Amino acid sequence: MTAIIDYDAGNIKSVEKAFLKLGEEAVITKDREVILKADRVVLPGVGAFGDAMGKLQFYGLDEVIYEVVQEGIPFLGICLGLQLLFEKSAESTGIKGLGLLPGEILRLPDASGIKIPHIGWNSLKFPNRGRLFQGIEENSYVYFVHSYYLKAGEESIVTASAEYAACIHASVEKDNIFACQFHPEKSSRVGLAILDNFIHIKRA
Repeated sequence: MTAIIDYDAGNIKSVEKAFLKLGEEAVITKDREVILKADRVVLPGVGAFGDAMGKLQFYGLDEVIYEVVQEGIPFLGICLGLQLLFEKSAESTGIKGLGLLPGEILRLPDASGIKIPHIGWNSLKFPNRGRLFQGIEENSYVYFVHSYYLKAGEESIVTASAEYAACIHASVEKDNIFACQFHPEKSSRVGLAILDNFIHIKRA
């Protein structure tokens, strides 16, 4: 069973539907016990970094996430869920992220012909092919919606990157933590294959 963390962020139902399409039981929940008993956990979300951290703390879900990671349960952050795993974001100065991974979230730079937010399909490179991308061809296209991007503090955790006004660290992996800046649940066949790979990752 996959627990999808509910912290009042957008885009949660579409993540649930993608897992159900793959035949995976999925539950949207704030309940600590349900989350900790799950086979895997997902932190999705669309919204502002500071507001999201406030909601996680309000519901005590930040502490639950730390427990999930410590217990070795496979954990996947999607879009805002990726950004919250890191130390800080230029979107919300002075607000600390979960700090589970080293790095910071920066605003996409202004550039000629580049629209912000970045909305649409972009191809991926695999600097370090991670477990989410087994069986997926490099240069496959996935769907992005974001104005801020990850600059990871360790190149070794970056498993996918994309170019859009900057080198976007589009996916990371470290131990039982996985995250994607793009939306696998909206990325058609490729996205479902990524989620299916996540479903088959065993607890550490």
